[in-house]
Amino acid sequence: MKKISILVAAGMLAGCSQSPKADSPVAKAEPAEPLKATVWTRGGELYLEHPALIQGQKVRFAIHLTRLGDFRAVKDAVCEVHLGADVFPCDSSTHPGIFGASVEAQNAGDAPLSIVVHGKDMNETFDVGATKVASDPASAEKPAEAAEETINFTKEQQWALDFGTELASEQSFRDSLRVAAETLPRTGGEASVIAPAAGRLILEKTFPVGTAIEKGMELASILPPIGTTTDLASLQLAEAEAKVSLEQAQRDRARAERLLVAGAVPARRAEEARTVEATAQARLQAAQTRLQQFDATRSGDGAGAGVKRFVVLAPISGILAEASAINGANTDVGKLLFRIVDTNSILVSGVVPESEYSKLRALSGAEVETPDGQIRPAGQLVAVGRLVDEATRTVPVTYELDNRDRRLAVNQTVFLRLFFRPAGKAPVVAEAAIIDDAGRPVVFVQKGGETFLRRPVKLGIRNHGMVQVLEGIDAGDRVVTKGAYLIRLSTMSTAVPAHGHVH
Repeated sequence: MKKISILVAAGMLAGCSQSPKADSPVAKAEPAEPLKATVWTRGGELYLEHPALIQGQKVRFAIHLTRLGDFRAVKDAVCEVHLGADVFPCDSSTHPGIFGASVEAQNAGDAPLSIVVHGKDMNETFDVGATKVASDPASAEKPAEAAEETINFTKEQQWALDFGTELASEQSFRDSLRVAAETLPRTGGEASVIAPAAGRLILEKTFPVGTAIEKGMELASILPPIGTTTDLASLQLAEAEAKVSLEQAQRDRARAERLLVAGAVPARRAEEARTVEATAQARLQAAQTRLQQFDATRSGDGAGAGVKRFVVLAPISGILAEASAINGANTDVGKLLFRIVDTNSILVSGVVPESEYSKLRALSGAEVETPDGQIRPAGQLVAVGRLVDEATRTVPVTYELDNRDRRLAVNQTVFLRLFFRPAGKAPVVAEAAIIDDAGRPVVFVQKGGETFLRRPVKLGIRNHGMVQVLEGIDAGDRVVTKGAYLIRLSTMSTAVPAHGHVH
């Protein structure tokens, strides 16, 4: 009985030590992480994924092609994989932008790898560079470990969304300050035409406001008053008396000249007679002129031969800004008749807050921005104010602008962008690339086809939609300018996104 018990126990121990094959789980081998490469050309982007190359083993290449013009998937094209001297055609694409190819390396060692694409959507050659072909799996190339944490954003997401990147370029920006401004007549470019004498205004031509005026042009004339006597009978009587006096003076002058020839009177007597005749002639002419002026005044338009009038001429060329002269109306000395403004050359005066006054020591230029967004150079600097306005706490800065194209009106509200001496060179990106991440500006840099880096940055000068980045990126970095906010949102998701590739 003991022997049987021992045998049974031994059998039971043996059964425990040998687990049945059917009950033991089979461990599944983890798929090897693929090798990845990204190549950019001027017109396209290649994102390549493939297993390590081993001599004599066939592997699948996943090729993702993107047009950089619109960052959309390449549809109408074919491609080839060139590995050393061997060429492997790609399969027909079943999904936009994704191509597959079966590649079998024949020889171990380093071989040049390139992807050649041609078709309606793209004609590019992407040089991937030397690629290792291992002789056995143990010596196969392994993916490099990321030096910093990356963000995954698949090509399918990029193609489906409004996405785009640009290379950060190094530029030297000038700091600028945009201030409110207005256009003003230049010094000596505005003239007020006033009446030089009292009388009746005579306008040969009507000049509406806005009319172009040339210097020396006749604007109006003034018919002076006829004096204290204003009735026709008195004027006619004065003319008749002047005629009688002239006739008497002519007779006296003739008689004195005859006596002078006979030697009966001295020469002084004849000279006095001539003076009296000239005086009588002047009185008659004055009486006739007053009578003509009276007739012209009664006509209302100043018409009349021999009527003397004050002619009013334009002192400068420009645009008629104001006209208060009325044909036939009476005017007084010093009354404003016209105002002319020269619009060919005007002033643009901006107001700079006193807190920015210290920057004006480095002022190097300016440009004028109209409310509709048009930009033009400001011209020559005229003056920088030295007194702060007590009411507005601002300092004026004035430029003279060539306005012969009449694009700006006088007294128009505009903006003046003041530029200062250039700062040092730094990487420059579009303002759209800057994302506010919890109060700190960041950009996203594309390191590979589907990998991105979050980079906090220190910003510098902004100018026309571009901004300098003083810290955080380098010139040549590929920065996301469209869709950066979507990449940020993807980092906030707690779910792990699926890769989404269809290979």
